[in-house]
Amino acid sequence: MSQPRIHPTAIIDPKAELDSSVEVGPYTTIGPNVRIGAGTTVGKHVVINGPTTIGRNNRIFHFSSLGEAPQDKKYAGEPTMLEIGDGNTIREFCTFNRGTAQDKGVTRIGNDNWIMAYVHIAHDCDVGNHTILANNSSLAGHVDMHDYAILGGFTLVHQFCKIGAHVITAVGSVVFKDIPPYVTAAGYDAKPHGINSEGLKRRGFSPETIAQIKRAYKTLYRNGLSLEEAKAELNSQIEICPDIRLLADFLQISTRGIIR
Repeated sequence: MSQPRIHPTAIIDPKAELDSSVEVGPYTTIGPNVRIGAGTTVGKHVVINGPTTIGRNNRIFHFSSLGEAPQDKKYAGEPTMLEIGDGNTIREFCTFNRGTAQDKGVTRIGNDNWIMAYVHIAHDCDVGNHTILANNSSLAGHVDMHDYAILGGFTLVHQFCKIGAHVITAVGSVVFKDIPPYVTAAGYDAKPHGINSEGLKRRGFSPETIAQIKRAYKTLYRNGLSLEEAKAELNSQIEICPDIRLLADFLQISTRGIIR
């Protein structure tokens, strides 16, 4: 079996497991209990500590720090984890921390995410698939970010918030509460500004479905209903448009309350 393509200045702990097709650039350090899957490339001056699992065909650019101890004063050295899926692009100077024993014990990043420079993903976050985190956006601890969500540059998300699927935030948004699926959010603190119509078009949503999602948005935000009244109305709209279920279900799991 051929050996991984490792630059001679890289330092790889003997207890790390790298597929034979992995590439590692100059001056990178990979610690024990790190596993990296086939086709992944690791750039220059990257530090990866374990326990960390990284899947297949990821591109990790220079100067990132992955799998370091969580920035949580309660952390006492427990063997928590970072898990990264397949096909992710992780640009320069990103920092992803492991989980904590007080929560899930693992920070997870799914598949096919586009994560730009200087992004911070803190302990116990759960990032889904096909998301985009633009430059300098940050997730505090315990944040859930659902599939196809997009954070504009310098977006900051408070701990324990949930970012729904197909959400988009404007540059410099500060998020203190949950953002329901499909919503465009902006400001400090972030407020709803309609739905992410352009993103839905790009992902193949029909004009009819987008019209129904706009109707659901008006039910939630524009019709003067209480949250409980809006929930009941949205449940009745699911029969017309099954994609409304994503919104209705999110409202049931929201814990910090939604942006208003």
